[in-house]
Amino acid sequence: MHRIFFMKLDPNHIRNIAIIAHVDHGKTTLVDGLLKQSNIFRSNQSEMSQELIMDSGDQERERGITITAKVTAVEHDDYRINIIDTPGHADFSGEVERTINMADGCILIVDAQEGPMPQTKFVLGKALANELSPIVIINKIDKPGSRISEVEDELADLFLELAVHEDQLHYPTYYAIGREGKAWEKPPVDPTEDTDLSVIFDAIVKDIPAPKVEVDKPFQMQVSALAWDAFKGKYAIGRITRGRIKTGGKICLVGGGDQVTKGQVDGLFKSSGVGKLAVDEAIAGEIIQLTGLSNVKIGDTICDIDTPEALPNLEVEAPTLKIYLGPNTSPFKGQEAEFSTGRQIGDRLQKELETNIGLRVEEEGIGYLVSGRGELHLSVLIETIRREGFEFEVRRPQVVTKEEEGKTLEPIEELIIEVPAEYVGAVQMELGARRATLKEQFATPKGVTKLIYELPTRALLGLRNILTTNTKGTIIMNSLMVGYEKMGAPLQKLRNGVIVAYENGTTTPYALEMLEERGTCFIKPAEKVYAGQIVGLNKRNDDIEMNVCKAKHLTNMRSSSSDGTVQLTPPTILSLEECLDFLENDELLEVTPQSLRLRKIELDHNKRRRSNK
Repeated sequence: MHRIFFMKLDPNHIRNIAIIAHVDHGKTTLVDGLLKQSNIFRSNQSEMSQELIMDSGDQERERGITITAKVTAVEHDDYRINIIDTPGHADFSGEVERTINMADGCILIVDAQEGPMPQTKFVLGKALANELSPIVIINKIDKPGSRISEVEDELADLFLELAVHEDQLHYPTYYAIGREGKAWEKPPVDPTEDTDLSVIFDAIVKDIPAPKVEVDKPFQMQVSALAWDAFKGKYAIGRITRGRIKTGGKICLVGGGDQVTKGQVDGLFKSSGVGKLAVDEAIAGEIIQLTGLSNVKIGDTICDIDTPEALPNLEVEAPTLKIYLGPNTSPFKGQEAEFSTGRQIGDRLQKELETNIGLRVEEEGIGYLVSGRGELHLSVLIETIRREGFEFEVRRPQVVTKEEEGKTLEPIEELIIEVPAEYVGAVQMELGARRATLKEQFATPKGVTKLIYELPTRALLGLRNILTTNTKGTIIMNSLMVGYEKMGAPLQKLRNGVIVAYENGTTTPYALEMLEERGTCFIKPAEKVYAGQIVGLNKRNDDIEMNVCKAKHLTNMRSSSSDGTVQLTPPTILSLEECLDFLENDELLEVTPQSLRLRKIELDHNKRRRSNK
């Protein structure tokens, strides 16, 4: 990091925008284009040939989604443009809620073929509720199924439904091919023509208002995000709501319960591309990162030392799913991980709460009850701490209910499915078994059927994997929580029984060949297993036990060489999300950095039999 001095300290030359969109509508790709065309990188820097520059996390690159909101900044003419890249998935809506208050306007990106989707409605609703000025970009206009005029009409209806005041109904619309770094004011006659994103830069300056702030008042800033490195420690990230701040300035931190802590600004930084640059001073309207406060938390207010006035707390929606996460109790505990005790797990979860504000953690026996926004939110957390060297066990996700007027209410989701016509029957059969209500069904111009359902959140558990299998991977499904209803009747068991290992040992090809006759195998030959571990899926509804470590007994008529003739089908290896979907109430998942093992909660088969009587 080196020290720079920006030309202007003038709020009128600052633009703060949030980039919002449904998953995979090209949001992060467009941010890449804006970064590259702003000349923030040298022509020989690696970022110029890189895609998804802002998605820097391992899981973000592997999953192809944005998980955490990030702030970057570019300069255009005499204007400084702060860009907040937000997640598009509703499971990470806490990231949207905690960062969107830093913006004065938003760029809504919509796929020219798909049009507005469930998360489009969610993120736009949040932006308009925060009274952000919108710019619309219809992206991917070169798609064969592009339907620009219909998407424009759908957007007009969506804005009419969500707008807080009339001004938000008058939004400019632009057209783009984000991956090629091209944009137009009107739909182009020839999308192959040579152009760039200049119209988007100009639109940001023209259509997004400058921050409305008071530079001459005492300094005040709410912390919207945190970062950390080994050199400077913890960085508090936020937008200055009033006043100005200098490196070395005296400040105070107002936390929960109006607790005031005095401190000093050790370092002051502004975003620049994918990095940060040290500055001496910043003014109201700018998004900054400052160091010097080790105990700062998201939502805290940093103020002038003589004016300790807290801003309102960040409003975050309640979690919808919870999962038990506790110390590993399997016979293999402590063999594959560096951290395994309840205290170590608890400390790690408390650290996560500092930045993951959509999460809730409470003690539950020897473990913890972790509540989040959905299966993806929880599975990303589980995968993150697993990669850090932790081992633990988790149980089946449960919905988070609430009590009102003596009634138990459960979250309800709107589910939108797009699937080829030949698989509509399979989809309707599965959702019928889950007591989903079909609200709408129609054929789309691209030759698929669109179905809109309402169903309880608990009915979504395990649905994606089943429908992906039943439709040979052709289904597109998205859901969005729409409210609460009175708790319905329990759902019937929707999965077959399991095959459970009878004893500890090492699996043999001979035993697994017999297992394949009974169902689907989850394990390989020569793999260590323990009694009570789930090793396969039964063809029938009941659970069965098998000795998967049994060896073939040799006789005068058989030689050891005959074992080589066993031909096994490759085992079905479940991903983390598939394992969570698979679980029933009497089962749990053992998670280590090296392995995922499904097992019964009660490992002793005699005790399981007695409890089932």
